[in-house]
Amino acid sequence: MTHFDAVILGAGPGGYVAAIRCAQLGMKTAIIEKQWWGGVCLNVGCIPAKSLLHNAEMAHLLRDEKLAYGITGDVKCDYSAAYTRSRSVSDRMVKGVRFLMKKNKITEYSGWATFKNAKTLSVAQDNGVVETLTFNACIIATGSVPKPLPGVVEGPRIRTYEKQILSSTLPASIVICGAGTIGVEFAYIMASYGVKVTLVEAADRLLPSEDPEISSEVAKAYRAMGITLLTSHSVRGVTQDVTSARVYVAPVPGGETYVVDAEQVLVTVGSTPRTHGYGLETTGVFVTERGAIEVDSMMRTSQRSIWAIGDVTGKSMLAHTATAQAVIAAENIAGMATTPIDYDMIPRTICIQPQVAAFGYTEAQAKAKGFNVKVSKFPFSASGKAWGIGAAHGFVKIVADARHNEIVGVHMVGPQVSELLPELVLARTWDLTTDEISRTIHAHPTLSEAIMEAAQGISGHMINF
Repeated sequence: MTHFDAVILGAGPGGYVAAIRCAQLGMKTAIIEKQWWGGVCLNVGCIPAKSLLHNAEMAHLLRDEKLAYGITGDVKCDYSAAYTRSRSVSDRMVKGVRFLMKKNKITEYSGWATFKNAKTLSVAQDNGVVETLTFNACIIATGSVPKPLPGVVEGPRIRTYEKQILSSTLPASIVICGAGTIGVEFAYIMASYGVKVTLVEAADRLLPSEDPEISSEVAKAYRAMGITLLTSHSVRGVTQDVTSARVYVAPVPGGETYVVDAEQVLVTVGSTPRTHGYGLETTGVFVTERGAIEVDSMMRTSQRSIWAIGDVTGKSMLAHTATAQAVIAAENIAGMATTPIDYDMIPRTICIQPQVAAFGYTEAQAKAKGFNVKVSKFPFSASGKAWGIGAAHGFVKIVADARHNEIVGVHMVGPQVSELLPELVLARTWDLTTDEISRTIHAHPTLSEAIMEAAQGISGHMINF
């Protein structure tokens, strides 16, 4: 039996950061991981996906837009090479996590942990040794698992994103069930390599959690790529054999069912917190009806010795949310003062083309919350830099409260907007208004000028549109 000040269950973007912060604060720390050191994000999620998306962007350029850049002749885009590069990037980042554990003198356990009570864990290690750990505090960071589509069972022709991202080959055709972030990312990757893609979404638009104008801009780009969009459609069932699958879809509400044939089906309808199999029932930790661990603003559960962060809390299933929660949990365990997270204002990005980046409220949401709303939108079609890089599409939209021109939401779609977003998040976090942004000199020519212009629009003096 070994005692630790802090034990972290799970080594994803929340877990490994929590372990590092606990160790930095002088705690004797252990971390336990069964499968993915670095979590889904580094192994089969964010990191390899962004690698594949970058390759796909180049493939799309060379396949469909090369003449505009004076590129002639036949070019072969090898997806297997893109896959190999994505695995190399993933491996590098995972090795970095293991290095950080050693650097910070964190005890590592590779195996499955089960709670015996609110102060004790049993770890069945991969080497066959079972060890009992006791702790002052445990941080649960077990992440989430892909949510299944009701009535649809994985098989040779039906996959989740985890299996697809670990495949070095692409099908000739695919039906993607779910047009949220993961669905549209895989649609872009596959269509860029010539796969016949059909996206099915029960909501009336792609990316239903985003601003409607963003959905429209992405839909326009996807149709131009030849992607078939079946919004306002439900999946009634899927059958499969050795070589193909049949997806039964119907317009909602009340349309007739018809069949879409494809070589493969990808299910991307969301994720659900991973709480089963860890013996939580022995701890007194409260789990909600949605299957998430309930936490307070300090990330503490209903059991004072146990904390939870990341996807398992069901708060905001994003890697950077888990990382922020990790720091808060570790610092609260150490008795430090921290700043609670405003979950409505967490930034999010989708690295398709055109890119999507946003945080906060849409215009409709802001009005519903009682704000006196001002909206300003600057199009990249008025940006010299956007034209220069061949990406003069999309816009920067700022939603502000008219009382003081304070930002309550930002919605961007267009070139490199994921890298433009932090300026506006920083402004919102530290109470800068659009007046102050509009008076800040932005270098010319840059894409960031679109932020200045949109801010000027809120303040009443947009120059270039």
